Amino acid sequence: MKQFPSEFISSLESLLGKDGAARAVEAMAGETSVSVRLNPFKRLQGSTLPILEGSSPVPWSPYGHILVTRPVFTLHPLFHAGVYYVQDSSAMFVGWVFRRLLERFPERPLRVLDLCAAPGGKTTDLAASLREACGDDFLLVSNEVMRQRASVLSDNVAVWGDPRVAVTSVDPKAFASLPGFFDIILADVPCSGEGMFRKDETAVEDWSPETVELCASRQKRILADVWPALREGGALLYSTCTFEDAENDSNLEWAAQELGGAILPPEEAFGLRTTRHGHLLVPGEVPGEGQWVGALIKDGSGRTCVSGSGIDALKHLRPLRSGIVEGEWKGKDFVPDSDWALSISFDRSRYPETPVDKQTALHYLHRDTIVLEDAPLGYNVLTYRGVPLGFVKNLGRRCNNLHPQSRRIRMDIV
Repeated sequence: MKQFPSEFISSLESLLGKDGAARAVEAMAGETSVSVRLNPFKRLQGSTLPILEGSSPVPWSPYGHILVTRPVFTLHPLFHAGVYYVQDSSAMFVGWVFRRLLERFPERPLRVLDLCAAPGGKTTDLAASLREACGDDFLLVSNEVMRQRASVLSDNVAVWGDPRVAVTSVDPKAFASLPGFFDIILADVPCSGEGMFRKDETAVEDWSPETVELCASRQKRILADVWPALREGGALLYSTCTFEDAENDSNLEWAAQELGGAILPPEEAFGLRTTRHGHLLVPGEVPGEGQWVGALIKDGSGRTCVSGSGIDALKHLRPLRSGIVEGEWKGKDFVPDSDWALSISFDRSRYPETPVDKQTALHYLHRDTIVLEDAPLGYNVLTYRGVPLGFVKNLGRRCNNLHPQSRRIRMDIV
């Protein structure tokens, strides 16, 4: 069994009691659960996903499923097509709280910031919820300060396919240049990572009381830096994957007192554990890894008036991704951008579609040269089970593969 720091066990016992802490430690020493969340705007032809056979629903996510076993997602073309996202079931609870918050904001357009967004699980959850509530009348800015992680985030946003999501890679304080711009800010802040103990042995080794203290201080700085970008009357959704009070309830209290806000009391929901100001999901009590989430409303009721949904206002932040790029002219040839085919707003009448089997789809995603003897010459959209995968240019004897190099499958395709 994994060995956890004695200080962590003591902290857990003070929070959960000895029996609750023992259950949590036993769960964290065991196997991880695996869950996926479906994209409601990418529909399959035919039956449902085979990986969902025997799965159980995630109670707080309308599109979440806890799987029986962990498949090799890399070898699933529909994973690369954005039909579903692999996300811990506990992390999906942030989406539930977000949807409850949306009921407080009937105004449109709605502007939302996911501040610490990589790799993109919560961003894609928020994007689906916003589209269901607002149609096209929203802007979701998904930010990650670490550039390498931001590239992964940008890829995942592209695959999910919602054109109203912009990706940035700036320090939180950069958003102070957009005073009162956002209606809702999700700050899923870096933390001491106790909710990662089951998945990541390094997280156990790196944990210490000093790490908790350092993280709590960093989280305060992040909240203070981004606070000017939240409009009066807007909502801060604050979450971590730790169980420490200093990083959770106490930090939300600090934000309310020092920055100016009213904490929203947690609702009784799904039999989940509540703390002073939030919900706490603990391994052993839920299948997932663990999550804490709370919310507050910024004092005041005014709103900064910004026309439209505001993508132009982000230009000075140099977004990595914003809106739709259809392609580019290269001489007399217009070359479509492969991500365009993945967008849920892609006009599928623009190019011929060529259905392919699973093996051909995997070879395309591997960036192999493929041959499509019966497809029309020129640019084609490859589809698998009715879902676009991307573009090829059919030259007759072979096809030029337009799948992005950064997202190619690197494992061997048999």
